[in-house]
Amino acid sequence: MANEPGNTGVKRLLRAAGYSWQGLTAAFRNEAAFRQEVAFTLILIPLALWLGDGGSERALLVMAWILVLVVELLNSAIEAVVDRFGEERHELAGRAKDIGSAAVLIALVNAGLVWLLVLVDWT
Repeated sequence: MANEPGNTGVKRLLRAAGYSWQGLTAAFRNEAAFRQEVAFTLILIPLALWLGDGGSERALLVMAWILVLVVELLNSAIEAVVDRFGEERHELAGRAKDIGSAAVLIALVNAGLVWLLVLVDWT
């Protein structure tokens, strides 16, 4: 675990990186939405680097999409914890899942708006 004696410095960072990698692979293996967003990432990141006019625009386009991946991972974590406690319907469990899903929707809308505002010349 992370709080083991002697688990400091580089050793702690390496273990944390390992846990992070396990989380990414678990999300990829078990979450269809995450796999779809990763597929879009393979298209959108190169497109952002090509279409963005300068470093700031490129960074905005990339960061807007990376935020979608981050929020999807958090939503998947919420769903996993809720499912851990059982499949029976409970109002709070449903609300937690719905709120996580809403966060993903807002991140997607944000990405779309950022891409629109950056790439469309309004002048």
